[in-house]
Amino acid sequence: MLETSKAAPMSEAEYQTRVELAACYRLAAHYRMTDLIYTHITARVPDEPGRFLINPYGYLWEEITASSLVKIDVDGNKVDDNPNRVNPAGFTIHSAVHMNRHDAAWVMHTHTRAGVAVASLEDGLMPLNQIALQFHGRTGYHDYEGIALDLDERSRIVESLGSYPALILRNHGLLTVGATAGEMFSNMFYLNRACEIQESTLAMGRPVLEVPEETANHVTRQYDSMANDDGDLELEWNSQMRIADRLDPGFRD
Repeated sequence: MLETSKAAPMSEAEYQTRVELAACYRLAAHYRMTDLIYTHITARVPDEPGRFLINPYGYLWEEITASSLVKIDVDGNKVDDNPNRVNPAGFTIHSAVHMNRHDAAWVMHTHTRAGVAVASLEDGLMPLNQIALQFHGRTGYHDYEGIALDLDERSRIVESLGSYPALILRNHGLLTVGATAGEMFSNMFYLNRACEIQESTLAMGRPVLEVPEETANHVTRQYDSMANDDGDLELEWNSQMRIADRLDPGFRD
């Protein structure tokens, strides 16, 4: 049975962050972007510098609730009374980003089949379709150094990510960031979708048609222009929250 923290005073901003983070876990499970109990989605705790929320270790993502999320420090140590374990090693990548990208309040890391497949290709994400072009020139790459347990790798992860919204960890998986839950989740949803489409395209065994560089750059600028309109992103995230509520509103507990 999933244990939760004892009732404790918290700000409305923290509660809302918990609800949205729990929704991210439920939605990721819905879209089959989980790796059983492994990988993480994390969020900064509003108005509490150096504090973050992470999933309790050992539970499936479809089991996560707002109250079960564990509050940790930058080293992955628990700072609340939540009885559940955390996986400090799993926070290595997230802490690197949270510590150095102040705009990245939300960080999501996945090991999806399509994501790992594309991360294992020398070409990485190819400019094959409109969805992939959302990330053209806006995705970093980080060479594989083994399981992300070494703290000294954090600086290299940050360097590889740069100011991009997405990072492909070679031979490993995908990572996206955002200032909001909606921005981070949208980035991952479409990055993973682009990987799925590339996987399907290459599996057909026919010559591929890459988008010319000039056109790819034009589409990227179009995406950047549309990204300046937060209204669309808010509408998209609201629709995702409605899906989470239809699946099981218990994530809000």
